[in-house]
Amino acid sequence: MIVVGVPESGLETVLSAMADAGAGVVGEYTHCSYTSEGLGRFLPGAAANPAVGQRGKVNQVAEVRVETFCAWEKAKAIVQAIRQAHPYEVPVIYIIPLLDEADL
Repeated sequence: MIVVGVPESGLETVLSAMADAGAGVVGEYTHCSYTSEGLGRFLPGAAANPAVGQRGKVNQVAEVRVETFCAWEKAKAIVQAIRQAHPYEVPVIYIIPLLDEADL
């Protein structure tokens, strides 16, 4: 599973980039993902160049948590696609291995 928080303004761009790189394929379906709304909080340092918010101040931004999945061999390309499409300097990306049915 790949999880990333995205500001609402960048959601469609990031979702498309992820799908184009191979995320969210289930049988004959593509672009499969789950999203939930939340708030991201961060304090940009003096050398930061935040896409939203202000340096030196704790900021709060409406974000969408995107969860999707992929074949392990596509994970690197998907992470690269997220980094290129994401509006943040350094998006936080989680990769969570999932068990295959054969492992159960």
